[in-house]
Amino acid sequence: MHSFSSRPASVALLFAATALQNAAAQFDPLSYVDQLIGSRNGGNIFPGATLPYGMAKAVADTTSGSNQGGFTLDGTPISGFSAMHDSGTGGSPSLGNFPLFPYASCPDDDIDQCDFPKKTRAANHGQFNDSSVVARPGYFEVTLNSGINAAMTATEHAALFRFTFPSGGNESHPLILQDLTDLSDSRQDNGTVSVDPETGRITGSARFQSSFSQGQYTLYFCTDFSGSKMFDNGIFVNSRASTDAKDLTISRSINGYPLPGGAFVRFESVDVPVLARVGLSFISSDQACSNAEAEIPDYDFDGIEQVAVDAWKQKLSPITVSSEGVDESQIVNFYSGIYRTMVNPQNYTGENPYFNTGEPYFDSFYCLWDSFRSQIPFLTILDPDAVAEMIRSLIDTYRYEGWLPDCRMTFSKGYTQGGSNADVILADGFLKGITAGIDWDTGYEAVVKDAEVEPFDWSSNGRGGLDSWKALGYIPVQDFDYKGFGTMTRSVSRTLEYSYNDFVIAQMAQLRNNTADMEKYLETSENWKNLYKSDQTSNFASGADTGYVGFFQPKFLNSTWDFQDPLWCSNIDNAGTVCSLQNTAHETFESSIWEYGFFVPHNQGDLINLYGGPTSFVNRLDFLHDSNITYIGNEPAFLTVFQYHYAGRPALSAKRAHFYIPRFFDTTPEGLPGNDDSGAMGSFVAFSMMGLFPNPGQDVYLIIPPFFESVNITHPQTGNTATVRNINFDPTYEAIYIQSATLDGEPYTKNWIDHSFFTEGKELVLTLGQNESSWGTAVEDLPPSIGEYTGFNQTSSKRAARNAGPRYTPNFRRNGLGLS
Repeated sequence: MHSFSSRPASVALLFAATALQNAAAQFDPLSYVDQLIGSRNGGNIFPGATLPYGMAKAVADTTSGSNQGGFTLDGTPISGFSAMHDSGTGGSPSLGNFPLFPYASCPDDDIDQCDFPKKTRAANHGQFNDSSVVARPGYFEVTLNSGINAAMTATEHAALFRFTFPSGGNESHPLILQDLTDLSDSRQDNGTVSVDPETGRITGSARFQSSFSQGQYTLYFCTDFSGSKMFDNGIFVNSRASTDAKDLTISRSINGYPLPGGAFVRFESVDVPVLARVGLSFISSDQACSNAEAEIPDYDFDGIEQVAVDAWKQKLSPITVSSEGVDESQIVNFYSGIYRTMVNPQNYTGENPYFNTGEPYFDSFYCLWDSFRSQIPFLTILDPDAVAEMIRSLIDTYRYEGWLPDCRMTFSKGYTQGGSNADVILADGFLKGITAGIDWDTGYEAVVKDAEVEPFDWSSNGRGGLDSWKALGYIPVQDFDYKGFGTMTRSVSRTLEYSYNDFVIAQMAQLRNNTADMEKYLETSENWKNLYKSDQTSNFASGADTGYVGFFQPKFLNSTWDFQDPLWCSNIDNAGTVCSLQNTAHETFESSIWEYGFFVPHNQGDLINLYGGPTSFVNRLDFLHDSNITYIGNEPAFLTVFQYHYAGRPALSAKRAHFYIPRFFDTTPEGLPGNDDSGAMGSFVAFSMMGLFPNPGQDVYLIIPPFFESVNITHPQTGNTATVRNINFDPTYEAIYIQSATLDGEPYTKNWIDHSFFTEGKELVLTLGQNESSWGTAVEDLPPSIGEYTGFNQTSSKRAARNAGPRYTPNFRRNGLGLS
């Protein structure tokens, strides 16, 4: 989207021209991207200028409590303009290093009368009108109430800012400062800055705290100016400045807040805009300068922006939709979601100061617990080359650190939230034929190590409690674990996640013809059953019975039961119950036992049986959603929207998806229900509206009608175009139920497809109606499951959870586990 206030008329004309010419080549997906969705109400998105997966991310930084992505539209002022950011994260903000701030002049032309500290300059000079904000791929612009306009664009490792000043008198000497801070004020001791007295080049570095980890990192910068001639320059400390001093090394100070410090340059006139080129590097200031000089050699702002536009268009163009009859906001919602999937993680290749093996290096995985569910599976379809590089990076990190990461940010180990979910990322790529440059032998070694070897610090990688896991078949509450250390909580959610982690390893083993490992990890993937308590009830806070019996519960080392209220940490728990990484937290992570009760992605057959059969399962799933127990703003809710498929009710998955979109996902600044989590929310929207939702770590996509008459996806590697087309499409979404389907012209009754649909470019045609039909409801049409589906019209079927693609052999089975 080009502007917060309104869509430009030129864009509307472009839409009309596209419709008239009726040519896919004319379709511009970027005209439907609104980067400001989620810039208010805790979406925490990055709305600024960047390349796909780019390291440099330029935007204005506000003082909001939700400024994890830098900029917000919540009435808080701007404190600076910086070129390093993440997107959609929770917790403390990351990056936002070395911000610039412009003044048209200092009062009385006295530099000591300019406000240098971040807090005072934001409060006194950072106000802006929302209508002045312009955000489009590769570009961001805002005008301060002082009249200064700031526009910015970016390359891979550098950003170009353009400051245009209001007219002033002959004595006006505009000033641009650059300070040694970051968004979370985490700078440590010995930040340094120097300004060249002749050229005005500012170089420096500082050490900062990595977000959501115990680590630290050092970042370097190099800033050059072009445009108006330089008048003078110097450095500042706290609220005072000097043109005599040109170098500064500054401590953090002793009061818990970093002492303000940095450098500034003044210019001769406000009549000529000032271009500020900021190069960045984790290696050295020299490399930061080299990055800037190589990527922005001539300060060609429009040219740099066009390169970014072309890069984004190339990434988004493989997906086209029919816009006929559809409200434009639906298309904006769709493409904006796709756009956000490619902001994080970030490609830091060549900037890793710790290990440089020639492999790609990606950073800002916030966190794989969030992104394994839909974000990276979405990129597996749209950008498999990038996913291959991400997997290579994860494997290379394993070579260096000894473990696959679950979270990783600025070269630091982030905290593990549940299972070893990099295992799911690797398995998902392996099952779907991602091969380019990947050492899958080492990749398999890494996932097996997660399952077999407990790290000393399992709070940051791997799994904890493996002795108990192997001996008891579950993670006990209050486990005795002397081999490794982490927060001794989340025993229920860890058991469930470890079970699924083992299942995806079993799938990899099957494809590698490793029968012993396949059988071993299939068996342990059933450990989830050991925490199911069949007589456990669930009551509301009022004491009223929910009417449902049978829930997972924590269990002690001696196999006796502990108790956790199944509704604790649910969306309707108002008691302040803690279910995160605190030592006082309970036995599920960021969600309730009610919701985790559905997290058995590989064995829905047995889970449905435990819950009393398909009708009872559907009723329980409805209760989860209709009673607001789940919250779609957190990733564990995603798959529950579509799990009706497993009970033979795919129509209800379609109905549930339309319940959440656009009710909870719309195109306003507050249009996200929670943190975007590096594009996780965006990928949920994109997959749902495309009509194919993954069960991640399996070669399964669950089918509902797309939100458009047709969707075309051209695979970037094979060049084949897959199509999902609706017959009797109803843009009012009354007719959202599949009556029948064909795949490449042949009748198709399964309610799921596999990844070959995309790589081979198949056509799925769905005939729609206003009422639920029998399509996709037969046992033989349900998605794969380890356990039997029973209770479906007195029938049962042993459906092996398997990969139906060409690389997966058909004999994935083990006697005694219900596989055939």
